[in-house]
Amino acid sequence: MTPIDAYRDLEVRFKRLNVLGEALSVLHWDAAVMMPPGGAEARGEQLATLRVLCHDMTTDPKVGDLLNVAEGADLNDWQTANLREMQRAFRKASAIPQSLVSALSKAGSACEHAWRDARRDSDFAAVLPLLQDVVDLTLQRGEILAETLDLTLYDALMDDFEPGASADRISAIFDEYAAFLPEFLDAVLEKQRAAGPKPTVEGPFPVDRQKALAERLSATVGFDFDAGRMDESAHPFSTGYAGDRRITVSYDEADPAFALMAALHETGHALYEQNLPPDWRGQPVGDARGMAIHESQSLLIEMQACRSPEFISYVAPLMRDTFGPQPAFEDAALERLYHWVEPDFIRVEADEVTYPAHVILRFRLERALLSGDLPLADLPAAWNEGMRGLLGVTPPEDRVGCLQDIHWYDGAFGYFPTYTLGAMTAAQLFKAAAAADSTILPGIAKGDFAPLRGWLRENVHRHASSLSSDEIVERATGRPLDPSAFQTHLRQRYLGN
Repeated sequence: MTPIDAYRDLEVRFKRLNVLGEALSVLHWDAAVMMPPGGAEARGEQLATLRVLCHDMTTDPKVGDLLNVAEGADLNDWQTANLREMQRAFRKASAIPQSLVSALSKAGSACEHAWRDARRDSDFAAVLPLLQDVVDLTLQRGEILAETLDLTLYDALMDDFEPGASADRISAIFDEYAAFLPEFLDAVLEKQRAAGPKPTVEGPFPVDRQKALAERLSATVGFDFDAGRMDESAHPFSTGYAGDRRITVSYDEADPAFALMAALHETGHALYEQNLPPDWRGQPVGDARGMAIHESQSLLIEMQACRSPEFISYVAPLMRDTFGPQPAFEDAALERLYHWVEPDFIRVEADEVTYPAHVILRFRLERALLSGDLPLADLPAAWNEGMRGLLGVTPPEDRVGCLQDIHWYDGAFGYFPTYTLGAMTAAQLFKAAAAADSTILPGIAKGDFAPLRGWLRENVHRHASSLSSDEIVERATGRPLDPSAFQTHLRQRYLGN
């Protein structure tokens, strides 16, 4: 077999793997949106079986042989990057026993299902044994990957979500923000108090009207409803594949802001996926680069574009038309609402000033859990202590404390840091976009996101996984990720300096 024939054989194999991954995404969506509780055990088996099949296909010795032969092929830049991503996938998967893949999938499915009831009942003890299983299996996998990749255990787990991420670098970035936050937060709160009380939103707001407006705004930003849909789940998320992107949102009849901003956030994720290069769909190089870039795309839409004065001037009349006029939906009042800063317990409802503190807490806690410094049974107390230290608030119950997020309960350790890395990246990208194209901000004021989408497609989306996250950011903005860009954005938006 010639080197180029070996490479082409690999493309066929990885395309099949991608199709199985697409099936997994729909089964996961169905479990969160539509599946009756009685289907949980069978769904766990289905997911585990498909993941084992993917693992077996990736680690087939024939794949290793083909990778070795393909190294001699005369490939273009994209093919070379694709081969690199194939080699990375093979190396990682080959290190993990099939039995561990199955056990971790089943443990995550069982724990996630139990978490839903535990969160509702604010009963951490009820899910503790299942979470312990997830942690123990995650540690087994992390130790294997750490040795295989010559990384620390935590860096090896983060590599699943953000290739090349370093806990030491992230820790330094987070420590800098934790030091910046107290004085800045005090100044913001003082300015906020001087401007008067928070505008009052007068509900209720029927879910059907919220849903209609959420869909309208998502379409305005650019979501293609002929190739996607929006549904309801306990925790908003975006999943799916080319031609069938799935967004989920949760609604609160007392306040439409959460649903609308969640819809816009998930639309940012979906736009990234809908605009990946079509010629490379189904290949590893055609996938999104990592979750830091992915979160930058959701937060750029939600926080940078859709909380801008330009967008607020566009959306305020739509809210008045949808829900009826009230003082809170006047332009100036709505801007105050969408820029309101208030330390609170819930990450997904947090303002962009205090949001990083939620991520910093989770980053510190999961490192302590995985290092053995924090027994899992002590997590609720450690969580509450961390919230007091970072934001000065103490959750009254675990439902709004250590049970609020799904991620640990389905085994996603190493994911949380990408949220704040994404926020910092979003600030840097949006500033560069607005400077490069003077029509972006006026377009947003008219509900025209085409200029922004065009800039993102050219500078972020089209690269897929052909470049590293750092390379994407540097090419788009002229410099590597600079956390100070986020602080500059916050000072300008909240203090006007």
